[in-house]
Amino acid sequence: MLVEKLPPVKATLQPSNHPYLNGAWTPQHEEVSAFDLDVIEGAIPDDIDGIYLRNTENQLHQPLGRYHPFDGDGMIHQIDFSGGKASYRNRFVRTRCFAAEQDAGGSLWGGLMDRTGTSKRPGFGAHGGLKDSSSTDIIVHAGKAVSTFYQCGEGYVLDPETLDQSGVASWVPLDGISAHPKVDERTGELLFFNYSKHAPYMHYGVVGPDGKLAHYVPVPLPGPRLPHDMMFTPNWSILCDFPLFWDEELLKRDVHVTRLHEGMPSRFALIPRYGQPEDIRWFEADPTFVLHFINAYEEGDEVILDGYFEEDPYPPPIESAGEYAHMMAYVDEHSFKPKLHRWRFNLADGTTKEERLDDRILEFGMMNQRFLGLPYRYAYSTTSKPGWFLFNGFVKHDLEAGASEQVMLEDGRYGSEAPFAPRTDAKDEDDGYLVSFVIDENRGTSECILIDCKRFSEGPICRIALPHKISSGTHAHWVERQDLRKYG
Repeated sequence: MLVEKLPPVKATLQPSNHPYLNGAWTPQHEEVSAFDLDVIEGAIPDDIDGIYLRNTENQLHQPLGRYHPFDGDGMIHQIDFSGGKASYRNRFVRTRCFAAEQDAGGSLWGGLMDRTGTSKRPGFGAHGGLKDSSSTDIIVHAGKAVSTFYQCGEGYVLDPETLDQSGVASWVPLDGISAHPKVDERTGELLFFNYSKHAPYMHYGVVGPDGKLAHYVPVPLPGPRLPHDMMFTPNWSILCDFPLFWDEELLKRDVHVTRLHEGMPSRFALIPRYGQPEDIRWFEADPTFVLHFINAYEEGDEVILDGYFEEDPYPPPIESAGEYAHMMAYVDEHSFKPKLHRWRFNLADGTTKEERLDDRILEFGMMNQRFLGLPYRYAYSTTSKPGWFLFNGFVKHDLEAGASEQVMLEDGRYGSEAPFAPRTDAKDEDDGYLVSFVIDENRGTSECILIDCKRFSEGPICRIALPHKISSGTHAHWVERQDLRKYG
């Protein structure tokens, strides 16, 4: 393995006993490029050709107030597969807020759990006045990677192969973009939404394959909301209005506290891809909150949506966590209990039917992106360590047969969101690999693993050493080389 280190960035973070500044969440401040990665076990297949990108949280500076893991500075980790070999890069996302704190030599913004007034730079940052660390998700559209922030950030552009950066995406509106825009690989369009604390509270947009904003319309809501994800089919984009959102009375005093509004249903907005507000079809469903969807498709008069229904979206604090009681509950899947779920929206009669697809606690679903928006058979979920935001296993769902297979990691080993990477000559929907980074707390190392989805229950067929231990984070993405070549 050949490793090239970049000059260090400024960091002022001090040692802490904070649960999300230690262990698998210990921030990584080193940036490197590494070539000819060493294989620990197995061999790198020569029929995987593309790039895995993973966004992580890496706090650089001493927090001004109470730290939340989603406050950390965004860092993209990349592993590039080609010809049976692999290389690795990692880079901080050079947001405007990152640059400002590098110039200042310390934190300028409070975090998610801090009250208004903590920040030294109010009015400059992401939706809600937080630091836009662009640390939530990363996607690839029109040959460029775009990193996002969960509170409607600006969206930052990177070259997926080199991680060279070119600032804010030119098409991003004033209210920013949500954490999870979607790319329709068949049309080359990117679909997104945003939300805000001012009317109409939500907008929806489409970016063309040329990277230009092609459509942008309001989606009026009754008040400020906190939607997180969306999905699409060939004819419809699906947006959400859930009963978990800001407490209105506290918000009038600029205090941001969420609560579950009893008696309110979940609502789903179906809007034609280039539709207007008057074209929206609203469907009601059981109250919940959904962080992430897997896929949606059309079947006769129905639009079918799969995602993770939270059984307890407003969980009680984990008292044993002391001062971190509320924070630990909201990042622990075993507290809010997401379950794989299906919604059926009937366009003919306006009704909604729901069914549970799996009763295990699961989240962070992935599938073969070639089938995104279309009928599909296979989905892949992560399992999590009780009490923590740490992934400890993977599940393959056969939605047609109603069956599943599971792979669990050894104690002390934690994975990342695991996209599906099709084989270069794939013939079947599940003909490919799950790709995941693994943090090994037992050895103080990190690696990349590949799971052959045709032999899923056998576990990793290949383990590849990374040059340093990485920090945990949220989302990841796979892009095939052939898709990058379309854009030069």
